[in-house]
Amino acid sequence: MYARFCERFGLEIPILQAPTGSIAGPELAAAVSGAGAMGGMGVTWTPPETIAEQIRQTRSVTHKPFLVNFALAFEPLGLQSALEAGAPVITLSWGDPAPYLPRIRAAGATVGVQTGNPAGARRAVQLGADFIVCQGIEAGGHVQSTTRLDALLREVRAQLGEEAFLVAAGGIADAADIARALNAGADAVMMGTRFVATVESRAHPEYKRRLLDADSEAQTSLTVCFEGGWSHAPHRVLRNATLEAWEAAGCPPIGRRPSEGEIVAFAASGDPIYRYEDVAPRIGHTGAVGEMALYAGTGVGRIADLPEAAALVRRLWAQTQALLRPENRPQSSSPSLHHG
Repeated sequence: MYARFCERFGLEIPILQAPTGSIAGPELAAAVSGAGAMGGMGVTWTPPETIAEQIRQTRSVTHKPFLVNFALAFEPLGLQSALEAGAPVITLSWGDPAPYLPRIRAAGATVGVQTGNPAGARRAVQLGADFIVCQGIEAGGHVQSTTRLDALLREVRAQLGEEAFLVAAGGIADAADIARALNAGADAVMMGTRFVATVESRAHPEYKRRLLDADSEAQTSLTVCFEGGWSHAPHRVLRNATLEAWEAAGCPPIGRRPSEGEIVAFAASGDPIYRYEDVAPRIGHTGAVGEMALYAGTGVGRIADLPEAAALVRRLWAQTQALLRPENRPQSSSPSLHHG
């Protein structure tokens, strides 16, 4: 039950903000954590010195827990820097966590492991993970799972029992989604796309506009179109001109894709961004940013505004509580869970 999760991890609201790569910086993470949930940053490709600075910046704004994530498809070169800077929570995805868990635990950090099947969840618990992120195929961004969230959550809970802490992720965009996951046995939820569409998100304004304009799950696709430097990693994105042209050409492999090698945009540094890169549009990018990878989960059609992150957290939780089953609702003896 979520109350036990909140007590264990120092939260007031059982919502985790997904570490959406370079889109989620200290501004967003601190705002979410400051509201009583858990903010997050993806730092897989971030230089170690920048990771340390981002953690210090976040800690300077809030004393509450936040997470940093490493996708283990790549060597986590900044892990030691994150631990030395005092990252309170480390999450690991897309790879074997076994080589890294002892170091994380020795540093005193909490650790969560993302999985897409029950066997992975069971192994992570045996290795000493503090919580499991059950990612469903509905998720935006790079999708580790091949199973729908409701089925995955049900199977993992049945195998691990009530003691394991499970975080549901994938397609969760509003209060009804949160309540559904908690009522189904999740201890908390993780939301990515919903927090990309916030004031503090570093997403480019055009990217945010496209999220608000999308009105259904049908406007997302699970694809390998935007492979970039991460091969064999399906990702869910909004449909756009790049994806349409690639599919129209028969989904050809690297080396044969339409307009391959074409520059579609420029980073704030002036560096070119090529078509089919896995880079999401950020503030400061210029050019045809709408033809870049616009990551979005299946819940995107239920996102209709661009609020400040703290206000969003409080609003979602206030709406969620009315939808929870009686046994899952906060009790008067737990005032911290009535935050917002």
